[in-house]
Amino acid sequence: MPLKDVKKIIAIASGKGGVGKSTVVANLALAVALEGKSVGVLDADLYGPSMGIMFNLTGNELPVFSHGVHVASLAQLFPPEKANAWRGPRAAALVNSLLNVVDWGSLDFLFIDLPPGTGDVQLSIIQGCNLYGAIMVCTPHAVALADCLKGIDLFRELNVPILGLIENMSSFICDGCDKEHFIFGKDGAKNLAQKLGIELLGQVPIEASLMEGGESGLPAVLSNPNSVGARVFGELALKLSKSE
Repeated sequence: MPLKDVKKIIAIASGKGGVGKSTVVANLALAVALEGKSVGVLDADLYGPSMGIMFNLTGNELPVFSHGVHVASLAQLFPPEKANAWRGPRAAALVNSLLNVVDWGSLDFLFIDLPPGTGDVQLSIIQGCNLYGAIMVCTPHAVALADCLKGIDLFRELNVPILGLIENMSSFICDGCDKEHFIFGKDGAKNLAQKLGIELLGQVPIEASLMEGGESGLPAVLSNPNSVGARVFGELALKLSKSE
């Protein structure tokens, strides 16, 4: 049982694509590792795996130890330009292989980067391992929040605890005027969390360092630790590290 020595398995999910979920996963995992925890990341976003770029992975060994984190991504197994056009059964079988064949060893945390939506991969993960809980990632605007609500409903229907929401792209601070701009609306996730009785774990602003860090293979928690976003991830990592 490759997962028997993993203490906490946490799914990171989003109702829709484009909300920066993979950026959140990479930075959160690294922040938790900086707290002295042993951490793994499973890139289960089969149709758009991002961790190969974000952790600068090379070779096809699974998992790879990068920046202090054990990472396994489908990006290591196929050419980056290849479209992974799989029907549900094959996608589910691959997810089960990544969960149960990859030797994760002894970990305090395994973060699973899920694809957007509420489909076969989500069901395979929920049914294939004992999840400690799920963290939902969304942006403040209404369309993302509506899809986030569907994701929350899926986990609740299957009795997976919702650990909280992370609001990404919460605001933008202009270099010229130093004013905070709420491009996608203000406090959308905060209001949703209050309505549903779940915790708002953090609000991550739009920062160039978050994008640049992910594309360079050295996420912002490492490349720009004094940025606002990196500090948000650090606070969340400290909270998770102290959780029972």
